Amino acid sequence: MRLGLMAVPLAFFALLFAYPVTAIVGRGLKDGGHWQLGRFTAVFADPDVLHVLWFTVWQAAASTALTLLIALPGAYVFARFDFPGKRLLRAVVTVPFVLPTVVVGSAFLALVGRGGPLDALWGVRLDTSVWAILLAHVFFNYAVVVRTVGGLWGQLDPRQEEAARVLGAGRFAAWRKVTLPALGPAVAAAALMVFLFTFTSFGIVQILGGPTFSTLEVEIYRQTADYLDLPTAAVLTLIQFLAVLVLLALHAWTVRRREAALRLVDASSTARRPCGPGQWALLWGTLAVIAVLLVAPLLVLAERSFAGPDGYGALFYTSLSSAASADSTFAVAPLDALWNSLSYAAAATAIALVVGGLAAAALTLPHSRHRSGESRRAGRLVRGFDALLMLPLGVSAVTVGFGFLITLDKPPLDLRSSWWLVPLAQALVGVPFVVRTMLPVLRAVDGRLREAAAVLGASPWRVWREVDLPMVRRALLIAAGFAFAVSLGEFGATVFIARPDRPTLPVAVARLLGRAGELNYGQAMAMSTILMVVCAGALLALERIRTDQSGEF
Repeated sequence: MRLGLMAVPLAFFALLFAYPVTAIVGRGLKDGGHWQLGRFTAVFADPDVLHVLWFTVWQAAASTALTLLIALPGAYVFARFDFPGKRLLRAVVTVPFVLPTVVVGSAFLALVGRGGPLDALWGVRLDTSVWAILLAHVFFNYAVVVRTVGGLWGQLDPRQEEAARVLGAGRFAAWRKVTLPALGPAVAAAALMVFLFTFTSFGIVQILGGPTFSTLEVEIYRQTADYLDLPTAAVLTLIQFLAVLVLLALHAWTVRRREAALRLVDASSTARRPCGPGQWALLWGTLAVIAVLLVAPLLVLAERSFAGPDGYGALFYTSLSSAASADSTFAVAPLDALWNSLSYAAAATAIALVVGGLAAAALTLPHSRHRSGESRRAGRLVRGFDALLMLPLGVSAVTVGFGFLITLDKPPLDLRSSWWLVPLAQALVGVPFVVRTMLPVLRAVDGRLREAAAVLGASPWRVWREVDLPMVRRALLIAAGFAFAVSLGEFGATVFIARPDRPTLPVAVARLLGRAGELNYGQAMAMSTILMVVCAGALLALERIRTDQSGEF
């Protein structure tokens, strides 16, 4: 039964992930049918490549540390405090995470770049600065820490810490000896995910880093698209792939530790109104951080989209509907990219729900209770399958996109001119979010209900339809929303495979930002604002149907 459920996800990943990636790497490392492993030595001997490797690791570590420092107080506030507007504020905090990286880059470009508030007030410009990259990464990953750590923090029984204080421990000592060890795995899991996302950062560094700063992902793109140096790109892809495997293995270990031997309670029962000046100061400080770090860049982005050469107006928005005002690389009006993106994202969401739903169902089937050897093998199979589902979040999307072009070019898989090529690439990124959202809910379904239905003669399909589906319907809608938002903003692979006459919004924004002229810049700000509003609207709708058990995101 488990292998049957795995069949479709395995085939999907083998054909659309493993095959393109291995093909592009093989083409770069083979010469005349022979492997050229000496290319690793040549790449590592290049000081420019070593600088890229160093900067990739350094900025990821710095971004992770800065994100934890800024976001952990927010995780405590959302876990322990109850205040008006908490649900809305949690949605606002999560909006940056689902925004396309090119929108995040555009928002910070508007905030710290030419004509931005810092430039206008103090003459300070931080664009193409490492500080702009680090702050943008904090903006993007704040919600990862708040949801991962805050979600567990809210379910920890506060009476354990209270008991330690009754026995004479101070407030800090009780937190350090009781709460912190319980939170350790969640903090480690959040830190690893932030490190993974920043280690593979592309859109933010591409826009804010300029020619000075480059991560592995950006360098893979430059070597592939600008220099056509496939050997170097292949070596860098393998380096990134190995690093991602290590990070995912560590993340899986921390998740298992987080799920083991913790006494959890209903999160709603632990939240209280702030009391005392210290707690109120922490709440207001968190609100100030959210306003300055998360909300201000989005407001500045929207403001810049209306700031035309003759004052405020809708010039940049109205010009989007005309192909004559578009970048010369566009074969259509830029606004048509909105419809393209919505169509692609809807198709990608449907694919991700099918593949991710089957994968989540396979991961929640119980192991054999009678044969310990089979149970251990099944456990290893499940862990390996779970890790496979997470790989698209860390493996170079640039490599996947370019791999699509060179592998899916022959019948019966000649998809280069097919409309479905982009949704298939976007679905690869959406599947992990579907799985992570569905898994906790499916695992919470009482297995005895399924067994009782099967004893009464229900088929597996009917058991799923009448037992599981009613319980997971809400989580399914949330998974669909996340998959839609993530697909809408996918950029790394889409930049290679989107046709000039059917660009997506992120691709259109990147092309406009890459060309000089006030009109191009204003159109990029306008399109980024449209994309921001669509993603934010989808997320706010999800928060209205979310429950505290609706998955890890």
